[in-house]
Amino acid sequence: MRERHHHLPSNRNSLKKRTNLQRTMAASDELRSLTRAFTGLGVDEKALISTLGKWHPEQRQSFRKGSRDFFREDERQFERWDDRHILQLRHEFLRLKDAIVLCTMHPWERDSRLLKEALYKGPQYHVLVEIACTRSSDDLLGARKAYHSLFNHSVEEDVAFHLHTPHKKLLVALLSSYRYEGPKVNDEIAKIEAKAISEAIKAGGSSSPLENDDVIRILSTRNKVHLKAVYKHYKEITGNYLDQDCDDSHLILKETVQCLCAPETYFAKILEASLRYNVDELTKEAVSRVIVSRADEDMKQIREEFNRQFGVDLGKKIEDVANGNYRDFLLTLVARSD
Repeated sequence: MRERHHHLPSNRNSLKKRTNLQRTMAASDELRSLTRAFTGLGVDEKALISTLGKWHPEQRQSFRKGSRDFFREDERQFERWDDRHILQLRHEFLRLKDAIVLCTMHPWERDSRLLKEALYKGPQYHVLVEIACTRSSDDLLGARKAYHSLFNHSVEEDVAFHLHTPHKKLLVALLSSYRYEGPKVNDEIAKIEAKAISEAIKAGGSSSPLENDDVIRILSTRNKVHLKAVYKHYKEITGNYLDQDCDDSHLILKETVQCLCAPETYFAKILEASLRYNVDELTKEAVSRVIVSRADEDMKQIREEFNRQFGVDLGKKIEDVANGNYRDFLLTLVARSD
């Protein structure tokens, strides 16, 4: 019995050490969980509530000291949130609300508001191209009508007034378009127009294809089946795909061609760029815009193309980057294509 009593303090010390280690590990797990809840797209509401709700002041202080990405000390050694992260968190808490508002809008109102934002935030030329070139003729016309009702101008006049770049002529023409949507194609004309575009791109120098009347006419008036034939003949003539021949100086031309001829390629690229950590807010906004607007259209093709280009399922990528209810909402929209 004496021998057994002799070992009791040692057992108690071991138990105390294990308990302290478990507490340290639990605190470390909570710290990681909370940091993860603040990182990425949206916020993990459950993790924030379950962790912050039970933490004492000392634990919150440890979090501040251990999270130098979020907090910093000024010259008086005062711990404070980094202002940039306060603004970022405001965006993240609003992300679900904004996505739900977009989802419940009539598609014409949604597109008209996205067009207006694209003009005043940047401007974001690719959003103007995206809406002008991936919507049906009736939906683009509806968005233009909604723009009249909401803003008391036409989107064409706003683009013409606010933009002072070589892109203006093409963008106005694309947004003004009402394309034939039938299946008929004149293959000979498609060959001629493919040659005209190839010559405009080859010309280089001061002659930009973005200002070439034939290029603008073809891209803004021809139906999408015809343009796919042009795309095919361009490859036969030049050995390259049309969008591949558009370098960064003709990025809008490249995005126009992709949106008209291969929208799933364009949308997969936009989603991949926006589903990253530490990208700017305008880039992040594309996640809600694309997933909400394409959920009822071509999400299945976009998912397949995303997997083909980047080797990962779109749903898995969203799970890795997004948080909380916002993540669940995106996954629900994406899963509708199953």
